[in-house]
Amino acid sequence: MDIKQQALNKHYEWQGKIEVISRAPINTREDLSLAYTPGVAQACLEIKDDPSLSYKLTRRKNLVAVITDGTAVLGLGDIGGLAGMPVMEGKCCLFKEFADVDAFPLCIKSKDVDEIVRTIELISDSFGGINIEDISAPRCFEIEKRLKEKLNIPVFHDDQHGTAVVVGAALINAVRCAEKKIEDITVVINGAGAAGIAIGKFLLEMGIGNLIMVDVAGIIDKDTDYENPAHKDIAKITNNNNLKGTLADAMKGADVFIGVSRPNLVNEDMVKSMAEKPIVFAMANPEPEIMPDKAKAAGAYIVGTGRSDFPNQINNVLVFPGIFKGALSVGAKAITEEMKKAAAYAIADIVTKDKLCPEYIIPSPLDKSVAQAVADAVAKAAEKEGNN
Repeated sequence: MDIKQQALNKHYEWQGKIEVISRAPINTREDLSLAYTPGVAQACLEIKDDPSLSYKLTRRKNLVAVITDGTAVLGLGDIGGLAGMPVMEGKCCLFKEFADVDAFPLCIKSKDVDEIVRTIELISDSFGGINIEDISAPRCFEIEKRLKEKLNIPVFHDDQHGTAVVVGAALINAVRCAEKKIEDITVVINGAGAAGIAIGKFLLEMGIGNLIMVDVAGIIDKDTDYENPAHKDIAKITNNNNLKGTLADAMKGADVFIGVSRPNLVNEDMVKSMAEKPIVFAMANPEPEIMPDKAKAAGAYIVGTGRSDFPNQINNVLVFPGIFKGALSVGAKAITEEMKKAAAYAIADIVTKDKLCPEYIIPSPLDKSVAQAVADAVAKAAEKEGNN
């Protein structure tokens, strides 16, 4: 029986992966009066007079909404919000298991940006944070941007920023291991969708020397007039030498390849053309842009993928539970670049110098110590910025 059939059988058995557990015992009349009427009225009046008390008198401080419209679900494409529900429930499981953060799945039956933004805005008072999930590009950029402008709670699109942070963490240690300097390296990213552009912007924030973005039409350059606003913006801040051509052209002499695209787009000759000690993060799932054995045979010094059956699994679960735990713990109003950088370095630093090697540049996604380390770093960064 393959993993898909096993998982399906389990989902029939579980009939949902999350449930609501009461924190207030109700066994007596007094219990009922304290948790519900008439006693609960006093808590309501306190919040009416001071809305910030909702973080102390309700579960809001530890509650995240995991929201999708189902248009970009785990490589399955536009399957709709309802069909995306098992993924949202799974995300909620990870929040609870890794960071003890309560999360609730919400699937919106709309593809309209205005409707989605307004819906999330209207329900936002129930939550301490919003995790946007599996919403297609370029709509996801606009939805996130507008929500950040409207809400005073953290809004985090994990497909963008969770991916960016975990790639950043992996790159920090890969560069350390390869004895290179982050400000000197050239990074090629293949795939200029939500994840690729977010990774690119984040790595520029981290100080990489040169970034070359590649999409299906080839290298993104400064001379082409792109219809996609995200491509137009990224073209202005990347490709220092205004290189033009194909992915193969981009990879010549590059230090790092990052793939968030499709299987089998990279061959051994392309890896051989890279700089000394090349770093290859081939993260297309389930089949990467180049298989690790082929990349290694072509001279790749470090290889990472999104898969659990190879070393260096680059997985978002290392990021989002801890980022939200840290942000919620200090009442952060937003998740900033400094908080994301703090998270990336916290993840990287879990791998100590004595253990760092080409086959171990990033902690296991199952390492539950990571979330607390990330939370501590994120909380500290938020407080330093006065973002609470």
